[in-house]
Amino acid sequence: MIKKKIKALLKEKNAILLAHNYQPPEIQDIADLCGDSLELSIKAANTDASVIVFCGVHFMAETASILSPQKTVLLPKKDAGCPMADMITPEALKKHLKTLGPMPVVTYVNSTAAVKALSTICCTSANALKVVKSLKEDELLMTPDRNLALNTAAQTNKKIHLWEGCCPVHDRLLPKDVQKARAAHPDALFIAHPECRPEIIALADAALSTSGMIKYAAQKKAEKFLIGTEIGLLHPLQKALPHKKFYAVKEDMACEDMKKIGLKDIAESLEKMKGIIKVPENIRLPALKAVQKMIELA
Repeated sequence: MIKKKIKALLKEKNAILLAHNYQPPEIQDIADLCGDSLELSIKAANTDASVIVFCGVHFMAETASILSPQKTVLLPKKDAGCPMADMITPEALKKHLKTLGPMPVVTYVNSTAAVKALSTICCTSANALKVVKSLKEDELLMTPDRNLALNTAAQTNKKIHLWEGCCPVHDRLLPKDVQKARAAHPDALFIAHPECRPEIIALADAALSTSGMIKYAAQKKAEKFLIGTEIGLLHPLQKALPHKKFYAVKEDMACEDMKKIGLKDIAESLEKMKGIIKVPENIRLPALKAVQKMIELA
């Protein structure tokens, strides 16, 4: 009943429903598009929809607003945040840059619009190395994810300064967890997310973004996979490849913020046009510049 109501409201409001790969299965199943946050924002910007309902977290809805200022962006639960994005503020970034001196700032898309606005260029977990290599400077600052910066630095001779932020879900995955999972599933390939610690990446058969993991699993002959990311990804993996088996490398890799939105919240958000996310122009324009530079690289 609630699903029918949502579908009717989406049609009535000329809206598109986006769901990140970590969202609960029932939300992914009714979404118009599922995927990585930036990928979703780019696709939504190219649709005729007047309203974007983003089932994800706050920075994702902001990114949609940055790329689609003419559209109304709704986040059904405004308190769905991101601990990593909260680990850096514009004020703290400005202060840190004063101690480092002039250098490019590469900012992970998992950050607020205000931090993106102070950045040279943005990056995703999939293209971080490409973005770093595109810069002419040999010294730069990467924010806010320490692990993504360390994993990128390991593949280049450039000097990368770290920001001490991380995704708590990925950061708590330890080598002993991987060893335990491998002992239980010895014939499975292990795919880790680049937000994991470098010692986890060293143990992985591949380190990929969420969409990259789905593509990798589809291309490989292997039938079993250990997945080192938020457990929400198991649903789209199993849905896309029902003949293969996927196991969470650690069962407690769940993001509370990614599970905050429910079907009732989506219906209420559409009905009352509640949860509007609008990035002010003085922040949106410089943030857009940093995002567009990255998109142009692709």
